[in-house]
Amino acid sequence: MLQYLHMAAKDLETIVALCKRRGFLFPGSEIYGGFGGTWDYGPLGVELKRNIKEAWWNDMVHRRDDVVGLDAAIMMNPKVWEASGHVESFADPLVECKTCHERIRADQEDVIKLHEEGHRTNKEEVSWTAPRNFNLLVKAFVGVVEEAERPIYLRGEITQGVYVNFRNVVDSVHPKIPFGIAQVGKAFRNEITPGNFTFRSREFEQMELQYFVKPDEAEGKKWFAYWKQARMDWYVSLGMGKEHLRFREHAPDERAHYAKEAWDIEYHSPFGWKEFEGIHHRADWDLSRHQKFSGKDLTYTDQESGEQYTPWGIETSGGADRATLFFLLDAYDEEGGGDDRRVVLRLHPRIAPLKVAIFPLLANKPALIEKAQSIYKTLKHEFVTAWDARGNIGKRYRSQDEIGTPFCVTVDFDTLSDNTVTMRDRDTMKQERIKIDELVRYLHDRLS
Repeated sequence: MLQYLHMAAKDLETIVALCKRRGFLFPGSEIYGGFGGTWDYGPLGVELKRNIKEAWWNDMVHRRDDVVGLDAAIMMNPKVWEASGHVESFADPLVECKTCHERIRADQEDVIKLHEEGHRTNKEEVSWTAPRNFNLLVKAFVGVVEEAERPIYLRGEITQGVYVNFRNVVDSVHPKIPFGIAQVGKAFRNEITPGNFTFRSREFEQMELQYFVKPDEAEGKKWFAYWKQARMDWYVSLGMGKEHLRFREHAPDERAHYAKEAWDIEYHSPFGWKEFEGIHHRADWDLSRHQKFSGKDLTYTDQESGEQYTPWGIETSGGADRATLFFLLDAYDEEGGGDDRRVVLRLHPRIAPLKVAIFPLLANKPALIEKAQSIYKTLKHEFVTAWDARGNIGKRYRSQDEIGTPFCVTVDFDTLSDNTVTMRDRDTMKQERIKIDELVRYLHDRLS
């Protein structure tokens, strides 16, 4: 068994440096000094995040008969956010430093303590204003001319797009309860103190399911328990270590205004146990509120019994950006030391940005280059494939290990005579000879 140093819960700065160096993530608007709480996904990062979202969509929608998809607009009628309770309740307590006027969330005691220590080091007194609520919705303006602009909100969550389209979905595809509506999309929050890399951002992406059940306590408990465990199992199935995951129940005084019951899935990160998916029992809060504010009928009628009722909603809400960060943290390993040190991202093959890399053994041999490029073109039709002819073969292996590529194929002089190549496994570093005409099937079997 390989012996390695697991870094998942130890060193965030190592991951930040790796992400910048290898093209996973860059600070937003970096050439202009950045823009706090925003991040740009580079060539490898966009593939990783896209693979996570696609794996979620395939498992939550394509492989189920009881879930359909939706992609609602980011800009919505402002009344949506009044009905949902966000205009009134979507707020964080905020305190302001009377010395430097920096604003910090009142519940972030560790940040407040560090702030105070900084002032005391400079021999400055520090005091705070009384806490006051700070609404997290991001306000925008639309209109043809400036004088006619009206304020709207960029959505603070993607959930409401499902609820305002509940009637449209029921009338168009006629789902039978229990059923779900899934959505992946951007959301925006006016975060007071974004930080911990991409964990707390002002612009982020969510992967959500709203699952509708009969308004019955037994049904609600059954489906809540089902989805709670299913979501935990999904992260484990994609390689996230069980020992770094846990459930945490929300106390009654910390639940969101819509929640009848709420649990978080938390990851043991370098900055503590942090939530990246929530499972919420929303009961009939959303449908009832939107029915009241819109005046439209948002009840469900059972086609067999004729029974009419307002369904309860069981929500699973995961952060695509937070999941991407935690998959990176969990996958990062170091093996050996000194000149033999190997950095490897042990990403599950389903979500790895690149699936296979093709190398000619030597970059100055035309026959090897031609053969390797022929294989590269064939595999590129089936998999996200990399080409690398730089430096020696050992450095190329190390480079692909560091970005999480599961397999490397090397074309050598034996290839020219027997049409076999060397296949190298990222995790074990085991090498075996594979016939060229068996490569596609071999990779499909191991990447599926």
